Amino acid sequence: MTASTELLIDAYDRVRESVHEVLDGLTQEELTARLDPAANSIAWLVWHLTRVQDDHVAGVAGHDQIWTKEDWDGRFGLPFPAGDIGYGHTSEDVAAVRGIAPELLAGYHDEVHGRTVAYLGGLADEDLSRVVDTSWTPHVTLGVRLVSVVNDDTQHVGQAAFVRGVLLRRR
Repeated sequence: MTASTELLIDAYDRVRESVHEVLDGLTQEELTARLDPAANSIAWLVWHLTRVQDDHVAGVAGHDQIWTKEDWDGRFGLPFPAGDIGYGHTSEDVAAVRGIAPELLAGYHDEVHGRTVAYLGGLADEDLSRVVDTSWTPHVTLGVRLVSVVNDDTQHVGQAAFVRGVLLRRR
């Protein structure tokens, strides 16, 4: 393991810790509460950030997504195609993420996190400069993709923590 991969693992570990803190002690009603009709719920935010991590890390690692390989899509029972990660979802799509226990969200996130950390632990510094996406200018390297995912995850778990704080003040 290198210093670079240790830093990436630490960043993903912090996301996992924050996901668990956000979900801790919430009811299903609180998970799906929305601060206004167009706002994202905690359930949607955690599902989405985990789907993005699963999709993007699987893509660069060359393995199947846990969402479909381990039947998380079946366990969640959401009305979306199996490859959906939440990008471009409408308010109605966000509302469709309901009836999900916090343990299910945490379980899926934990599996994705475990796969991510295992992948990161096998990387060398030179791997991070490998181009993984040529559709952007400049081309996207593995390191940039991994930082982009953790940045997206951090933003969404922060949004979920904000919603949690508002909801807990209402109790």
